[in-house]
Amino acid sequence: MPHDHHKTSVLPELLAPAGSPEALAAAVAAGADAVYLAGRRFGARHYAANFSDEELESAVGYAHLHGVRVYVTVNVLVRDAELPDVARYLLHLYEIGVDAVLVQDLGVAALAREIVPDLILHASTQMAIHNREGVARAAREGFSRAVLARELTLSEIEDIAADAGARGIGIEVFAHGALCYCYSGQCLLSSVIGGRSGNRGMCAQPCRKPYRLMAAGTDEYGRPRNLRAVPGDDRYLLSTRDLSVYPRLDVLARAPVASLKIEGRMRSVEYVATVTAIYRRALDAIAAGEDWSPSREDMRDLALAFNREFTEGYILGAREIMARDRPGNRGLPLGTVTGYDSRRREATVRLTGDLVPRSGDGLAFCTDDPDRDAGAVVRGTPAVRSGTVRLSVPAPVDPGARVFLTKSADLEERTKRILERPLQPLPLDVTVVWEDGTPDLEAVVDPDGGEPLRVRYRSDLVMEPARSRPLIEEQIAEQLTKTGGTPFAIRNLTLRYPGGLFAPLGELNRVRRAFLERVGEAVLAARRPGEDAVHAARERAGKAIAGLERPAGSGREERLPSVSVYTSTLEEAEAAVRGGARTVYLEVSVPGLLEEAAAVCREAGADLVWKWPSITRRTFLDAAAPLLPSLYHAGVRGVMVSGTGAADAVRRAEPRMALYGAAGLNLWNHRAAAELAPLFLRCTASPELPADDLAGLAALAGDTPELEVLVQGNVEAMVTEDRLAAAVTGKEPGGRFLGLQDGRNRVFPLRCDNEGRTYIANAVETSLIDRLPRIAGMGIDAVAIDARGRGARYAGDMAGIYRAGIDAAGRGDPGMLSALKDEVKRRALGGITGGHFVRGIEE
Repeated sequence: MPHDHHKTSVLPELLAPAGSPEALAAAVAAGADAVYLAGRRFGARHYAANFSDEELESAVGYAHLHGVRVYVTVNVLVRDAELPDVARYLLHLYEIGVDAVLVQDLGVAALAREIVPDLILHASTQMAIHNREGVARAAREGFSRAVLARELTLSEIEDIAADAGARGIGIEVFAHGALCYCYSGQCLLSSVIGGRSGNRGMCAQPCRKPYRLMAAGTDEYGRPRNLRAVPGDDRYLLSTRDLSVYPRLDVLARAPVASLKIEGRMRSVEYVATVTAIYRRALDAIAAGEDWSPSREDMRDLALAFNREFTEGYILGAREIMARDRPGNRGLPLGTVTGYDSRRREATVRLTGDLVPRSGDGLAFCTDDPDRDAGAVVRGTPAVRSGTVRLSVPAPVDPGARVFLTKSADLEERTKRILERPLQPLPLDVTVVWEDGTPDLEAVVDPDGGEPLRVRYRSDLVMEPARSRPLIEEQIAEQLTKTGGTPFAIRNLTLRYPGGLFAPLGELNRVRRAFLERVGEAVLAARRPGEDAVHAARERAGKAIAGLERPAGSGREERLPSVSVYTSTLEEAEAAVRGGARTVYLEVSVPGLLEEAAAVCREAGADLVWKWPSITRRTFLDAAAPLLPSLYHAGVRGVMVSGTGAADAVRRAEPRMALYGAAGLNLWNHRAAAELAPLFLRCTASPELPADDLAGLAALAGDTPELEVLVQGNVEAMVTEDRLAAAVTGKEPGGRFLGLQDGRNRVFPLRCDNEGRTYIANAVETSLIDRLPRIAGMGIDAVAIDARGRGARYAGDMAGIYRAGIDAAGRGDPGMLSALKDEVKRRALGGITGGHFVRGIEE
């Protein structure tokens, strides 16, 4: 739907979610400039209704006829076997004229550039872009827009935008909706717990479950001893509030961002309509130069639509991000229970504000224990007496329970009005001329603020000279300006009517309908590629698919991998080298320790690699990058990073430094490997890959980059800006073991880095010691053990065990591998699992 705000001020685009055709209609009716949606495959919201291929085409047409752009999410990680289908899907999206696709997987982006280079690419927030180097890299890789990590502050975004602006890339930020606890795209918690991968659109939201913070001493292998719960009232330690920048929308409206995004493809139609309409009104008021301020009524409606308690988020510097007391919808506070009549099943509620429940409202009765919360629907509007009401509740509720309005009949009525109001039509300037009695019609339409589109239509109607009562201009104009039921309105009508002609009015109506249908087809065709472009894209797609389905080459040769160890202390690094590690990744912030470790490694013929944290924001890069030349001279020969932006920062600071890619790069397929090869000496395959998919990746990736597989340790499952331990304990964590205990008594190890960031690992330790023959058969170059925080004994022992395991694999000695597996079990934290390598992920 076109909006007049484009004529008064430059505003960021308002981007709304459309998880279903009904939600799409709601977003358009409420005033979205653009919508984002997904097909039935390859989108990161698998459990939304989503769109079939036919529905997608209809959705694009519907949106374009109302001046709304459509972005389709293709933002999951993709296996090699799925790449042919992705290629076909990208071609389909191109042919139907989608305005952009959102992508996470570098391999998918490369495929899009090859097949449909004209298709606009947006870098999904699941790429976890969080520094200006990352945005610059996205621009060089053909992305027109980057959806930044939600953890960035406005000052960081302004810094990034100032740098990215010269490269012509737009910045998109989230403005409203749910927040992830972990950096998007870096979360494996749902995956390691139950096989439902967030990177495949199937997140089970374990962050909304209850946990207890546990503390303990450690044994010689870094395992907890004498676990005890840390006192605290909150149970939902990973549950975030919902984002809402509405109270300070004027600040973001002036920020250098291209788009403000509303989260919520899993939300209701009412949510989409309400939130979009409120942000639309506010943005239009700001654009018009009005003295805008947040409306109390709008804040109330936003809360009623859905909220877990609002926060202005990291983007606006909010101090409160978390809602650890309960994970669900809060609604609006209504009152407090003062009594319960079990015979009548009625609760007496003292109202605490001006809200009064009415028939059809939904209520939640909340205690300190969310498991004991009760819900009710109001039947009949209750009478208010002395500030109290009596409400029917099917289950007993205790005095003191808080009552919240979670569903509002009034809001539903307002939503219905939004959905029923007529859409703003596309204006047409129409000229009609007659040639030999036949009306020729031409429309000039400006559907998207670009070059005017001219549509000509020569009708098949021949108007005869009138015998008695010729049609006059007013009669013709009345018939031709009837546009009800179409997305158009005749703004100006010019008739060059010679007069004296006659035709039945029904015939003029038929001509009008055919003409408007032709205009609609032309408007949609203008947003789609031409026949020649489609033909060329189909040829490119055919060649690409043939290559993907019948890949050339014989794959990698079988080889015995070397051993790598992740460490966090000098002692762990020294022990790893003694155990036989050929590569030591050391994650520390003290350059002196790196120099000492480099000397130890050099003496043993091993490589010392500085492991950077998963997230490298500006403060870290500005401090770390200048150290690289001197560290290289001291014998540090590589840096391990989790993002291509950080890789570029390393390359610029010290071009001689080798680059190693961590699991955070989310390497799933050989096309992504090819994209990473020019930068990286070695990359870690995603720990989510099953054995068969890993074998396929290795076979197709060639010998560059080298491939490494995480084979031992508690897999890092989350990285978050939340200072969890400090928030719960009131102080920064010391040298003790910390973990999160879930409802099944599993304990997930927790650590904090030097910037206060929290990392959460899987409760069960991955161990692939008995799978080394299969891994060697794939031609994998190196296997990695994560010994960070586990102490020197663990680092040394595990390096030795895997060194012996590789030798046993080379000899074909399964008995030795079985014995070594028993040795691993004796040192493991939380037991051992073959992980996704063995069991795969849920589809």
